[in-house]
Amino acid sequence: MNNVGFFNETLEEIKEIDEVKKVINYALEQEKLTGVIFNIIFVDDSYITSLNNDYRGKNCSTDVLSFALLDNLPFDLGQYRLLGDIYISIETAKRQALEYNHSLVKELSFLAVHGFLHLLGYNHINKKDEKIMFEKQEWILNGYGIEK
Repeated sequence: MNNVGFFNETLEEIKEIDEVKKVINYALEQEKLTGVIFNIIFVDDSYITSLNNDYRGKNCSTDVLSFALLDNLPFDLGQYRLLGDIYISIETAKRQALEYNHSLVKELSFLAVHGFLHLLGYNHINKKDEKIMFEKQEWILNGYGIEK
């Protein structure tokens, strides 16, 4: 059984979280993962800017940040695998949804799956890895019913 925590650390209600949960559960099924633990935390631009500055040296907001643990834990969790945390800026997601002319649920789903794939070790540092990650991301979202 998987344990995915969803935390809204903003002052606003985010009605789309229930649908994002379904998308993430679908992604877990597609990846055939069991016994994983991770969190998705919704924050504001100020908070994600602070994280981005502290951990990446970039003093600006961003849409999503993933902090993967990659199984480098000093203790045994038994049958569980602790993946890490995903932070999503709701303010940036709203701006991007407007910019791309699609729904907030689509944008949040995209960001959540993107962050989830980072927790699994996917990246987009070079063109080859980017192609692999983005194809996987699109495959999951399209399979769920969220298309470009």
